Amino acid sequence: MTVRLTLIPPAVNDALREVRFDDDGPLDPAGLARAEAAAAFVGPSPRAYASPSARCLATARALGLRAEPVDGLAGCAVGRWRGRTLEEIAATEGDALASWLSDPTAAPHGGESLRDLRVRVGVWLDALQEGTGRVTAVVEPDVVRAATVHALGAPDGTARRLDVRPLTAVHLSGRGGRWNLRAGEPLGGGR
Repeated sequence: MTVRLTLIPPAVNDALREVRFDDDGPLDPAGLARAEAAAAFVGPSPRAYASPSARCLATARALGLRAEPVDGLAGCAVGRWRGRTLEEIAATEGDALASWLSDPTAAPHGGESLRDLRVRVGVWLDALQEGTGRVTAVVEPDVVRAATVHALGAPDGTARRLDVRPLTAVHLSGRGGRWNLRAGEPLGGGR
């Protein structure tokens, strides 16, 4: 019995474009148009889920998915850094940012660490193997990274080395506690 999971990062919004920690802003018109164009390349899915962010839920709708929001698939809680750019944080909290970028157990922003995110997402991912069939999840880029690292049993720091582009498909197929990966397939309309 195999689960076939497709993880799709959301279309671009201002936060992604500005390299800013998401503040739950909506998709911009260009991002929405790209998601709608990609809908033809996303097949029906009997089970569809989404990060509870506005951009993931809007992307799922634009892709034609009736996705259930799942709190366990929320992006990394970044505490006081929410809504701020990396440049702003580097200027005011350079040492804290350096710690966060180098140590997957660090959470200097007052939120959760990347390890905590990977564990949270891993619990959801492991529970999927109790079922079978196709599953689609529109999730934040850091959730895609966490799921991939967990599925491969890679060290937590590996997440920082994974580029996740908007509106691409990362496929995980799994059974018996083992996952296989196929990464980075564009969804027709692409980025």
